[in-house]
Amino acid sequence: MAFFWFKGPQPNVAWGVSFFMLAAIGYVGSLVFYNSYLPEIAEPQERDWISARGFSMGYAGSVILQLIGFGLVLFFSAQGDQTSGPRYTFLLVGLWWIGFAQFTFARLPNNKPPQTKRLKEVLQAGFSELRKVWNQVRHLSLLKWFLVAFFCYSMGVQTVMLAATLFGSHVLELPTDKLIITIVLIQLVAIPGSMIMSFLSGRIGNILVLMGVVLVWIIICIAAYTVANLKEGGANVEFHFYGLAIAVGLVMGGIQALSRSTYSKLMPVTKDTASFFSFYDVTEKIAIVIGIFTFGYIDEIFGMKNSVLMLIVFFVLGLIALAKAKSYESKINQEVSKADA
Repeated sequence: MAFFWFKGPQPNVAWGVSFFMLAAIGYVGSLVFYNSYLPEIAEPQERDWISARGFSMGYAGSVILQLIGFGLVLFFSAQGDQTSGPRYTFLLVGLWWIGFAQFTFARLPNNKPPQTKRLKEVLQAGFSELRKVWNQVRHLSLLKWFLVAFFCYSMGVQTVMLAATLFGSHVLELPTDKLIITIVLIQLVAIPGSMIMSFLSGRIGNILVLMGVVLVWIIICIAAYTVANLKEGGANVEFHFYGLAIAVGLVMGGIQALSRSTYSKLMPVTKDTASFFSFYDVTEKIAIVIGIFTFGYIDEIFGMKNSVLMLIVFFVLGLIALAKAKSYESKINQEVSKADA
């Protein structure tokens, strides 16, 4: 909401960066608790569906607010005001979060800490909790290989999500209005995509669905590279980019929702779900840093279309780790079947 006051002929960059950092801390920090509620409010057989429903509702909400924001931008731009639209949108986002957060505060269980700790103790405890979770994870082969896979394919997934509009503007030279259409299209398609992946996981299993989804991501990277080559050849690639956006939307929500629910089902039974999902989110954030850095570095040397092609390496590594996890899952199922017999 502070970005509402980020204005003037020379905006205060320090103001903007400071509040952007605070917003990032609040958003990323909230995801730890948001995700950790899944095993507390849903039985294992319900988690795929509820995780997918959560992502689909989130995408639906984001589309509504994006459309309102775009409407404000167009309204003020028509009057020659290029700054008020985004500024009022930031203000509206804050009010939107405050309003809908009341459902969370009123409905979800409030787990109280055993004691109050000083800031230094909290920071030390945070690293201690991550180390404690890792000490458990490294002895659980199935969970360990799933996290390795999650780390690898997240480097690709998150980079595509963050760099999609850059690819559209810098490589395909699409105007802003076309990129806005693309953003909304991805969010809309992600809604049924999340539910489809949930349905398939109930039929053939989480890990097999994730393997199939990762294969689709590899195809998307190859297709994006091909579209970039068509653009260099002088072709009109607007609708090709929309096709890529639809494909990304279908698998984007699905891989996020299914990864979260799979992790919640594979992790050991514990009351300390926040620590386990903190480890999960830290894994994803490290993957984002590595993925974006690699993408940008290769872009500087070889160009962005080659950066997109390079993402295939991350997905292939994720696919290999998922295959390893699947082999451990099969062994566990065989042992369970023998024990039951």
